[in-house]
Amino acid sequence: MIGRSFLFVPADSEKKLAKARASPADALILDLEDSVAPGKRAKARILARAFVLEKHPQSIWVRINPVGSAEYRAELEDVASAAPAGLIVPKPDGPEVLRALDRDLLALEKARGLPQGGIKLIPIVTETPLAVLNLMDYRDPPPRLAALTWGAEDLSAALGAAGNREPDGEFAFTYRVVRSLALIAAKAAGVAAIETVHADFRAAQDLKRAAHTARRDGFTGMLAIHPDQVEIINAAFTPSPEDVAHAQRVIAAFAEGAAVASLDGRMLDAPHLKQARNVLALVDDLAKRK
Repeated sequence: MIGRSFLFVPADSEKKLAKARASPADALILDLEDSVAPGKRAKARILARAFVLEKHPQSIWVRINPVGSAEYRAELEDVASAAPAGLIVPKPDGPEVLRALDRDLLALEKARGLPQGGIKLIPIVTETPLAVLNLMDYRDPPPRLAALTWGAEDLSAALGAAGNREPDGEFAFTYRVVRSLALIAAKAAGVAAIETVHADFRAAQDLKRAAHTARRDGFTGMLAIHPDQVEIINAAFTPSPEDVAHAQRVIAAFAEGAAVASLDGRMLDAPHLKQARNVLALVDDLAKRK
C-alpha cells in the first residue's frame, strides 16, 4: 500500500523533524524544496540524510528540488544515496524527466552498492502548464513510478491567476479539471493517486470533507502540510466497519467464480468485486502495520 497520509516536514528544522518521529502519518516527506530557504538547503541535506538513515515506523520520502536545478546533484549524492523509500519530484514537465532521473539513480545505486530500482518516485504532475498537457504520456509509465500527485499553487502562479479557489473554498474550474486529469493519468499508469494538500490547516471540517471526497473519487491518500491534519486524513482513507462488512458481503455474493451477482436488489459485476477486494486488502495492510 502506498499510504493514506503523507506529511511534509521542512528538512532544515531539527525541531520539526524531531516532532515528526511521533507522527501517525503513513509517510513523511522531508522537504528540500519550497519550505526551505535557498541558503538553508545545504543544512537541510545533512539533516535529511541523517534522518533517512535512522529507523522509523513511517515510510520516509524526500522532496528534492527540480531535476536539473542547482541543488539536484548534491541532493542525489547526499540524500538519495541514503536510500529513502522514494523521492517526491516537483515540477516535471512530463515522464521523460522521470526517465532522466531514473538513469541518474541507477548510476548512483551501482556506485553505492544499493538495490537497483529500490528508490521509488512520486511526481507532482501538474505544476507547469506543459506538465498538464503531457499527463496522457503517463499511460506509458516511467521506471520507479509509485504514484502520482498533483498541485495547484505553482500552476496558478504559472498561469498568472490571482487565485485557484472559489469564494466558498472549492477549487476553481481549471483546477478541478486538472485534478481529474491527474487522477485519470494515475489510473492509466496503474499506480495510486494522491490528493493534493489542503492549505488551511486550521479548517478541520473542510479538510475532512475534502479528504472524504478524494477517497470517494478514487484517490488513495492525501498530502498534509501540518501534523494536525494527519489523523483526519487517516480516518477518511481508512475503511469503516460498515465498509468492511459491505465488501465482505459483495465478495460472498460472487459464489463459485460467478461473473455477476446480486446484492440487496442491485446487480454487481467485476468492478464491484475489484473494489471490495481493494477495501479488504487495505484493511489487511493496515492490520499488519500495528
